[in-house]
Amino acid sequence: MTGLLSAVTFLPAAGALALLLVPRRMAGAQRVGALLIALAALALSLPLFLGFDADAAGYQFEEVRRWMPTLGVTYHVGIDGISLLLVLLTTFLTPLVLASAWHSIEDRVKEFVVTMLILETGMVGVFVSLDLFLFYVFWEAMLIPMYFVIGVWGGANRIYAAVKFVLYTMAGSVLMLVAILALYFQHGAATGTYTFDVPALARWVLAPGLAQNLMFLAFAFAFAIKVPLFPFHTWLPDAHVEAPTPGSVILAGVLLKMGTYGFLRFCLPFFPDASLAFGPLVFALAVIGIVYGAWVSTVQADIKKLVAYSSVSHLGFVMLGIFTLTQQGLVGGVIQMVNHGLSTGALFLMVGMIYERRHTRLIAEFGGLWKVVPAFSALFLVVTLSSVGLPGLNGFVGEFLILVGAFQVNRWLAAAATTGIIFAAVYMLWMYQRVIFGEVTHEANRGLRDLTPREWAVLVPVIVFIVWIGVYPAAFTGKTEASVEALIAQVQGKASPRSP
Repeated sequence: MTGLLSAVTFLPAAGALALLLVPRRMAGAQRVGALLIALAALALSLPLFLGFDADAAGYQFEEVRRWMPTLGVTYHVGIDGISLLLVLLTTFLTPLVLASAWHSIEDRVKEFVVTMLILETGMVGVFVSLDLFLFYVFWEAMLIPMYFVIGVWGGANRIYAAVKFVLYTMAGSVLMLVAILALYFQHGAATGTYTFDVPALARWVLAPGLAQNLMFLAFAFAFAIKVPLFPFHTWLPDAHVEAPTPGSVILAGVLLKMGTYGFLRFCLPFFPDASLAFGPLVFALAVIGIVYGAWVSTVQADIKKLVAYSSVSHLGFVMLGIFTLTQQGLVGGVIQMVNHGLSTGALFLMVGMIYERRHTRLIAEFGGLWKVVPAFSALFLVVTLSSVGLPGLNGFVGEFLILVGAFQVNRWLAAAATTGIIFAAVYMLWMYQRVIFGEVTHEANRGLRDLTPREWAVLVPVIVFIVWIGVYPAAFTGKTEASVEALIAQVQGKASPRSP
């Protein structure tokens, strides 16, 4: 299947260029065309899952082409069990968000669908890049369309939120670029080969000490902002609240995972000694983020801001799992990335649906919706319970595995992290009770229409995966186990015996 990864990566961008030729007045054709392109990318990505060898720890579907050989830059792409699920999550969510925006985006439709398709290419490119230069190109290129999604189609304070998002991310990116160049020259000086190739750099490990620690911190700072790991999270609520629904779904579903993915792909294999040395700090920050995000979510009056802060808590669990450096914790962290994309993405979709009907997201403006929109309320309950981590739904699987790994590392911090699940039940179920149950106290809610066929088509696929992962997680966790075992062996094997 040579060229399959490139096709999945660049088909959305190629389709976006084709849509530029469609006259501006043909908004319906632009929407349909963008949806068909996104569905084609999803169809192309399915053979990646079906043809993936779960027993192989190395990269698969690799493509290597000369690009700038004098600088050691190649076009090198490939996937392993860690990146596979994130690529599929990206291609799965993109057509759903395009369908969700059918009526909510009325202005500059052509520009919107083109921007979303270019954004999809950037996101997939980040997950498949096996060359640091190529990775950085996709990492930076992804910022531009997301800036426009928030800044052009967002809420009243969209410009502030968009600029804050870019400034935070750029601050981390500049430090990461310095570390990439330092790693490039260090590798060249030590081996005589100047390369940005990720597998080659992972096989060679920088000597433990100040240089490795500083490079780890530079990479970690960029990724911690993107996660967002406490206390680098302050850009997230503004971006989520001001972004349109499609932007919020992609931001929560995919963009935040680039930070956690960066820790797995670069920080752990490149800097094993520093990863072990700073692991307890990241572990503690993750637990703080879990509890802090839950507490702040509890007091939110805006449903969308509540869901936004819940991401700080949920992504804290992912970081906790990654830095356990145990098989259960890492597999749980990878599957929880997917779970969060599905559950929180669905929450943002449903908040957007109710906002289209009432033009408010304040919890106090609702109540008694079960009597008015029972189908919406029933699906909202499934998604809410998924986010809480109810056994039988996807959220439970990841959190359970993460906590199993965490208890092997630090029982006290793991116990503190467990309280985050309790608090999640508090803020999610309390929000659901106030929005859905009780009496209809606002006349504007009495005439709300229930889910339309298009909204059913958007939500049902997500619900299917929420239940599928909850009931039979091995179909997904099995794809990651070999890669996770290889990563753990690499970190422990390359780390200096003097590391803690």
